[in-house]
Amino acid sequence: MDTVDMISQAISSLRVGRGTVRQFRQSGSWGIRYSGLSGSGFHVVLRGTGWLVTADAPPVALRPGDVVLITSGADHGLSHTPCALRELPQVTLSLDQPPAGPADFEFLCGAYRLDRGQVHPYLAVMPDPLVVSPDHDRFPALRSIVGLLDDHASQAQPGTRVTRAALLDLMLVHVLRQWAEDESAKGRPAISDPAIAAVLRTIHDKPQTQWTVARLSDMAGMSRGAFTRRFTAVAGKPPMTYLRAWRLSCAARSLRETDASLAVIARQIGYSTEFAFAGAFRREYGVSPGRFRHADGVPEPQVPPEWKSPRRDGALSAGRRSSGEAVGDR
Repeated sequence: MDTVDMISQAISSLRVGRGTVRQFRQSGSWGIRYSGLSGSGFHVVLRGTGWLVTADAPPVALRPGDVVLITSGADHGLSHTPCALRELPQVTLSLDQPPAGPADFEFLCGAYRLDRGQVHPYLAVMPDPLVVSPDHDRFPALRSIVGLLDDHASQAQPGTRVTRAALLDLMLVHVLRQWAEDESAKGRPAISDPAIAAVLRTIHDKPQTQWTVARLSDMAGMSRGAFTRRFTAVAGKPPMTYLRAWRLSCAARSLRETDASLAVIARQIGYSTEFAFAGAFRREYGVSPGRFRHADGVPEPQVPPEWKSPRRDGALSAGRRSSGEAVGDR
């Protein structure tokens, strides 16, 4: 599958969640632990040096410009010195701005929090977390994007919610492109099964089609049993479960980004009735489509709720090192 298409699909799936950008300044002996993130995000080092700390890999030194990419919510921490992850205090999030003036270590934290949805398979199969040292010769726009993110993190202005999401998308796209190019140069494609990749692209492009395991396995040129096993290994869930989740993810984006009626959205994603769509959506996201659509208008709490999701163990990759057949709920 075309890598750029996969990146676009992955970023699009994250828009279901709430995008946040915050600025942190730390001095002296400091350390922060991030755990239970459901979604994807990043840290960008603006000033100073520090360490990325995880539970299962040696600490990685961070320099100005480095981007720590959290692909699927792995527990991790940042610290002034190498240490054990369990030694770091959990981060406390608030809307208060950090104290003005220079600090020993300054960084931006951006994320899409997915309260109900799950990260795209393209992100789920990547190392988590990973470190990318930006190549500004190949991706010169990154400097400008980081500067704009910094401005939006420190100032609340009309239209910030819209521009914040656009900047988060741009940041993630550029970092993922560089990582994908670097991995490709090493002969490490992100999704190594071309047959399953082709099926995933077809599902993404045509979620409204009445797919069955038989049709998808024929497309992949496999028996149904072999296809189901290989698809599940790549996507993390069986074909029909993945199809349903993708359809509802598309619906969630439409609810957030358009004024289309529930009946129209239901048809767009392959549900024959608005009632069937609403029931499936409520089971997946825990709320009705109408409540989900209007939830984005609720102001963020002063101290956002703890990010909740089971921790997904992941490997650490440093950029400068080596870094029923038919769906039954219609």
